[in-house]
Amino acid sequence: MTREEKRVIVDALKERLTQYPHFYIVEMKGLNAGDTSTLRRQCFEKGVELVLVKNTLFRIALEEVNNTYVSDLTQVLNGTSSVFFSAVGNMPARVIKDFRNDERPLTLKAAYVEESLYVGDGQLSTLATLKSREELIADVVALLQSPAQNLISALQSGSNLISGVVKTLESR
Repeated sequence: MTREEKRVIVDALKERLTQYPHFYIVEMKGLNAGDTSTLRRQCFEKGVELVLVKNTLFRIALEEVNNTYVSDLTQVLNGTSSVFFSAVGNMPARVIKDFRNDERPLTLKAAYVEESLYVGDGQLSTLATLKSREELIADVVALLQSPAQNLISALQSGSNLISGVVKTLESR
């Protein structure tokens, strides 16, 4: 591979690192072509981009985008590596977990999610249960709507009672 070809690959990885705020580094050793095709299809359906990378080129791309965890990620960039890029932080973890339910070999090396680094395969269940930004916003909106809905419901159900209270207050 020439220097120009390597530069093109590094630039493409840098573009993905800036485009997607979350990425997972995974070892996919031992997958056959059918399993790999199934995994790619699941990733596509969930909006996750799967890229096979050379560790050295990925390390260079991380350094050039000034990722604060480059030194920590260097220790996991060995062997065969694939990177799952996603706009939603927990989606790659869910894809990996669903895929592994079928007893296929897939090992999480590290993940960069919500500006935090998670290292090791033991973090997968934690990452899969993390709520995405959109889910957290929906929870906050639901919490804010609940008291207002209760008040409106009470006002609508007790309209005769409230009008009586208002008339009493006006007469005083």
